[in-house]
Amino acid sequence: MQHLKTATTMALASACMALFTGMAWADPDPTAELIIEGELHLVTRAPSDDVITPNLPERYSGWLFRDADTRAMQMDDFENPAMLAVENGEALWSTADGTAGQSCQDCHGDAEESMAGVRASMPHVNEDGVLWSMEDYVNDCRTERMGAEAWRWSGNEMTSMTSYISLQSRGMPVDVQIDGPAAPYWEQGRDMYYTRYGQLELSCSSCHEESYGLMIRADHLSQGQINGFPTYRLKNAGIVSIHNRFRGCIRDTRAETFAEGSDEFRALELYVASRGMGLSIEGVSVRP
Repeated sequence: MQHLKTATTMALASACMALFTGMAWADPDPTAELIIEGELHLVTRAPSDDVITPNLPERYSGWLFRDADTRAMQMDDFENPAMLAVENGEALWSTADGTAGQSCQDCHGDAEESMAGVRASMPHVNEDGVLWSMEDYVNDCRTERMGAEAWRWSGNEMTSMTSYISLQSRGMPVDVQIDGPAAPYWEQGRDMYYTRYGQLELSCSSCHEESYGLMIRADHLSQGQINGFPTYRLKNAGIVSIHNRFRGCIRDTRAETFAEGSDEFRALELYVASRGMGLSIEGVSVRP
């Protein structure tokens, strides 16, 4: 297990927090409505609660913090650049691979039916009691049923497939399990969310709970909701996975990060997903 480096000086933390000093605050647009193709209404605001998000007045999708052009891009499937990954994922769904000569479609049939709701419940505790992300389930099918090689966590094939699967849950509410066998993982993720990491001594909550709405660099901080992932980031000109975004955030604290697919990131994914309970799955979204 990799260990995050603790801060060496408080001066660095002060320097980082100075990034926010005097910056403009932007409340989520109170009039914006996320409607896909003029028909599918997605929920972008949901009530907070005293268990998961006691420090938030309301849960907001990251879509609400974006500028009008970016919001419009996501509402039009023709203009949404993430739909190229969805199309690639659809092709992969029906492509046979591995020694078994099987495709995803051979076992799961029509993805629109068999994968509906899957993204909304991820990550999920598997039959062995282990918390798995969607990528784990995809690679388990590939290696154990298809006799194919596992895909790289944030590789083009995996992000295309997770984009395609996620689209089948678009419009459904986030509904991850946080009790029962999932409880220890959720608690681990919650502890990580509030732990200060790196030379800058920042936690997830430092930005996405205490400072959302503030301008940092050229964009506004959101609440860090992941209901829009996989997401097309204009900055990267490509699809970004949840764990890839986690790595980037921890890197920005000047800490040694965990690996994509690590136990730590799966636990963090569960907790962060639960903070968006009630918001619609947007998969696939567009962000700066």
